[in-house]
This record gives sequence, structure tokens and C-alpha cells, in this order.
Amino acid sequence: MKFRFQDLQIWQFAMEITDELLIIADNLEEKKLYRFAEQLRGATMSMTNNIAEGSGSNSNKDFCNFLNFAKRSTFENANILILLNRRNLIAEDKLNQLLEKLDKECRMIMNFKKSIN
Repeated sequence: MKFRFQDLQIWQFAMEITDELLIIADNLEEKKLYRFAEQLRGATMSMTNNIAEGSGSNSNKDFCNFLNFAKRSTFENANILILLNRRNLIAEDKLNQLLEKLDKECRMIMNFKKSIN
């Protein structure tokens, strides 16, 4: 069995980002930075969860609301990563790589929203 969201490129790419961010969260936890780890996990899971949950909506309007939440989670993830970089917890090159991916995800979500409206 396959759920609708599994075929969505926006979900697939968000999952790639999530895999990377969860590795960072695991590393933070090893350093006993539990709050940072928890916040990053929550924000990254919100991105994928909202796409998945929204795909089960009965209307495109409802789906778009969930996509807005997913898009906002890309911004939350970006903010957390910038903070982690300022605290020397992730390198500048890793920050830039992930910010580029989050920006791409945000644009993909916006384009997908336009296509279903």
C-alpha cells in the first residue's frame, strides 16, 4: 500500500532534508544539548508531517493550509540552523548547504500550492 504523499516530490525532498537534520539532532543530543535537539526534531518532522497530513485533506483549500504550515517549518528549521551555526555547533558550509535545500523546499511547496489552486 502506498499513501498519496509518498509520490509527492515536495514530501520526498523534505524527507531527504529531514534525514540530514535528524543526524544533526542526534549529534546535539550526544552533546547533551537536548533542547536544541528536540526543537530541531520537532521542526523538521513538522515539515514532512504537514505535507503528509494535508495530502489526506478533502479539499485543496485544506491541503493548502497544511502546505502553509510545512512552508513555515522550513523557516523554523533555517532559524534553528543559523542559531546552531552562531553557537559553533554546525559548520558554515553545512549551514549554507542546508539553507539552500530549505529554500528549494520552500519554493517547491509554493509552486505545488499554485498547481493545486
